[in-house]
Amino acid sequence: MIQSLPRHLYVFVDSELIYQHPCGLVPCVWFGLVGVPGRAWGLNIMLESGAVYRNIPPHGIAFTQKAARWKLKQAQHWDCYSETFQLHEYDYLAGLRCRVNVAGSDWLRGRYLFTLFPYGDGFSAEPEQAKEHKFVQLDNGRLAIVPTNKIVFSDSSFAVPGFQKLKTQKNVWRVE
Repeated sequence: MIQSLPRHLYVFVDSELIYQHPCGLVPCVWFGLVGVPGRAWGLNIMLESGAVYRNIPPHGIAFTQKAARWKLKQAQHWDCYSETFQLHEYDYLAGLRCRVNVAGSDWLRGRYLFTLFPYGDGFSAEPEQAKEHKFVQLDNGRLAIVPTNKIVFSDSSFAVPGFQKLKTQKNVWRVE
């Protein structure tokens, strides 16, 4: 499935992924997302030349031209498991600061971009496996895609710093 982002983003792409003769990080516009089960999320971008390039892996983009190297496992925890998904930017979370736990790192700081939630597959139908994935622009200039158990938001008018171990949802709630 292919979805448009809630809003396009001006970013940089690692030219090793798109050019025969790489030249570092180059400007692009990130406007779409592709989900194929068993693969990393694919980012659709437009280059300055007007060319559209599809399925850039999430570690291949940066929000600054001086961003450090980034590995796929740092950018995304699991392969996509559903080809059916929806993107949404929660009004309350829009632009909120957060901390995320990425593979091979301690908690990193960043800013919420939007949420992706898969549906229509066996994992999403099972409460203990259902996940929303938060897309976060990290302060190190990179992208992280993390499930809800790997992110803590900062809201100085409400949230108190700290993290409690939350239990996994195991129930399917029904009225009838």
